[in-house]
Formats: sequence, C-alpha cells, structure tokens
Amino acid sequence: MIDYSPLWKTMKSKNISQYYLLKNGIDNKTLDSIKKGNNITLLTLERLCSILDCSPNDIVSFK
Repeated sequence: MIDYSPLWKTMKSKNISQYYLLKNGIDNKTLDSIKKGNNITLLTLERLCSILDCSPNDIVSFK
C-alpha cells in the first residue's frame, strides 16, 4: 500500500503549503489523489521532488 504521510511531514518541515504546490505545477486533481492514497505518476513524483527539493523517500513510502 502507498503511504503519502512522508509528503505531509516534508511539506510541514519546509513550510510549504498545498497552495504553493498548486501554484508550482501540481494540479488539484493530483492533490486529491494523494489525499485519497491513490497512485500518482513518476512524472508527478519527480515534480514534487523538484518543488520540495527532496528525494522520493521524503514523499512516499510503501507498506
């Protein structure tokens, strides 16, 4: 199972809001998918890593 809790922790530690993600290329549908624990593309994962200046492990974990 995919767990996005590392994303929320990373965003909090870097003081980055969901609004900031929306303004930097992550659309509302994608954020909704993340909140529901659904799959995202590797391109989206790459964008998140770029925006947050982090690695994939700081965004997603697998349980």
